[in-house]
Amino acid sequence: MTDSELPPTPAHLKAESTSLGDLLGEVTQDLSTLIRQEVELAKAELKQSATRAGRSAGMLGGAGVAGHFVLLFLSLALWYALGELIGLGWSAVVVAVLWAIIAAALAIKGRSELKSVKGFPRTVETIQEIPETLKPREEQR
Repeated sequence: MTDSELPPTPAHLKAESTSLGDLLGEVTQDLSTLIRQEVELAKAELKQSATRAGRSAGMLGGAGVAGHFVLLFLSLALWYALGELIGLGWSAVVVAVLWAIIAAALAIKGRSELKSVKGFPRTVETIQEIPETLKPREEQR
């Protein structure tokens, strides 16, 4: 059996009856739809990540408040205990200096950690999956 004896497929019939301009218009519309869907997917991924991050941040915030109260009362206990040995004034200075050292160390560590944050990796991966032919090119001057 040769190709001429095979019945025409719906694609062949459409290609014979549709102009090249109409076919290109359909391809352009399909590409536009594909790009819109990819953008919507990236938005959905960002929203999901932001929701999870917000919920986690709320829990961490609550833990931070509770931890703050623990540290506050432990600091008061240390201040009072040292006050029995060296006087309340000097013990307050000692506790304040200890907290200043801890604050400085945490600030340095936090700053270095913040510099290493790169963003939302899944969104970057999704955008990188868009073929090069669909990305707009800069016009050369």
